[in-house]
Amino acid sequence: MITFTMNGLEVSVEKGSTLLEAARFYGFPIPTLCHMEGLSPYGACRLCVVEVGEGPRARLVTSCTYLAEPGIKVRTASNRVLRARRMVLELLLASCPQSKIIQDLASAHEIRQQRFRQEYEDCILCGRCVRMCEEQMMAKAIGFRGRGAKRSIGTPFDAKSEVCRQCGGCIYVCPACQLRCTYTEPEKAICGGCANLAPPCAAKESFDDMMCYMDPCVACEISKDK
Repeated sequence: MITFTMNGLEVSVEKGSTLLEAARFYGFPIPTLCHMEGLSPYGACRLCVVEVGEGPRARLVTSCTYLAEPGIKVRTASNRVLRARRMVLELLLASCPQSKIIQDLASAHEIRQQRFRQEYEDCILCGRCVRMCEEQMMAKAIGFRGRGAKRSIGTPFDAKSEVCRQCGGCIYVCPACQLRCTYTEPEKAICGGCANLAPPCAAKESFDDMMCYMDPCVACEISKDK
């Protein structure tokens, strides 16, 4: 067992446990987007940052990838941590403003507006779909491509994948696919998210005219039979 301090409380966890696992076990809430049970830690979204250490040497680390160490001091909700999370959430809102998950996280962190240029990229590069396809579906049909601002997710050479079984797992785990209707203008009142007419995910080229089959709908959590 490894013993250390988290939010002033002495805690003990098994060797190999991450700070995120320790925090959840002891009831300290830490928001995440790229992390998902059953998938390998990735640390892409940076929402799960915590502060490790004290004084000028204290640093922010991603709790989903940082392993617990004996004697360290961890703070999961210091002012520095909360400022970092709010900044990340504002950037995510600029990229994917209609994501229900991101909207709810922003509201919980008391964000009323985001200060960055709206881009509507519909992908936050969290890597959930890539890891789901490789680690759970054993297909590796999609992956990351490009670098920097040109980084994206899709099939090799944009060609239709021969190993994709069209299981829908990538859609199910994607935070960007879980849309919320936010428009009030008549011409934009229907977002189309419930029908998944144009899914903002890597599977949109593979599924062609396939409609969303999930019930309740992952877009707005409204059952189709109501």
